[in-house]
Amino acid sequence: MSKILVTGGTGYIGSHTCVELLNAGYEIVVIDNFCNSSPKSAARVKKITGKDFKVCECDIRDKDGLKKVFEAEKPDAVIHFAGLKAVGESCVKPLEYYENNIWGTVALLEVMRDCGCKRIVFSSSATVYGSENKVPFVETMPVGTATNPYGTTKIYIENILQDLYKADNEWSIELLRYFNPIGAHPSGQIGENPNGIPNNLMPYIAQVAVGKREMLSVYGNDYPTPDGTGVRDYIHVVDLAVGHIKAVTRALGKTGVDIYNLGTGIGYSVLDIVNTFMEVNKINIPYKIVDRRPGDIAECYANADKAKEELGWVAALNLADMCRDTWNWQKNNPNGYDD
Repeated sequence: MSKILVTGGTGYIGSHTCVELLNAGYEIVVIDNFCNSSPKSAARVKKITGKDFKVCECDIRDKDGLKKVFEAEKPDAVIHFAGLKAVGESCVKPLEYYENNIWGTVALLEVMRDCGCKRIVFSSSATVYGSENKVPFVETMPVGTATNPYGTTKIYIENILQDLYKADNEWSIELLRYFNPIGAHPSGQIGENPNGIPNNLMPYIAQVAVGKREMLSVYGNDYPTPDGTGVRDYIHVVDLAVGHIKAVTRALGKTGVDIYNLGTGIGYSVLDIVNTFMEVNKINIPYKIVDRRPGDIAECYANADKAKEELGWVAALNLADMCRDTWNWQKNNPNGYDD
């Protein structure tokens, strides 16, 4: 079976994808600099799957370090998760985002080229659609002007990857545009474990539920949506991980560039999420309405027909599953991987 190198493999989506890769019979090797993740998640993945794999501490900007890993492990393909990902933080620290995400990816691609590994699945984002396109977003839409530096890095990297294929048709490139991954593995062993104050809605709700945070701030209730709060396409992280297995399998069998939305096609508002979490888990979540955040748009949800038709992938888990599995992870790991 093929060997897959997973950058950022101890992170939230990376760790869940490692579980699905191992369950599907792939060999894996993980690289991570642990700037926003814990090496303990790898131990949990090994426990869940009963399978071992190598974890290499390496920054994707370190070409010499990357080259040593590639030469030793000889992976057949790469799933590239490593990158800074907080929308709000990117508006405050744009240079760090451009340097880490764009230069880091270029360094990774240079090493892949030099080592003859030309198959990559890239962790992109629905933010590339910008604010000009109308929901639901379809892959054929023009890439928009991102509303934040994080989104801009995703647009640039998608362009770099497409230019790379135009210059060298031996590459196989899968661009996966995520919507909003939430939830956790049903075992409760791995889940989202943000450093400091969470930037995303669901981990913040979970920390309020477990008593780490006093109250949830809902950023804006004056959007043109049914209840005035922002609407997003929330997808269970396990469904998202399964999408990567479908994509890497496709990448191993062909060349070219494919672009897929990975979402449910359903838009839920912030208050939909809060109310479902309270209903499913029988726990109260106090919240207050505050000003909008810079860089946020009113609505963002997918048309995921292409992934169904070409990858045979459909999101199988619903919002109740997402809320239940999030709480199962958080209540059993109130301090994340530090417990």
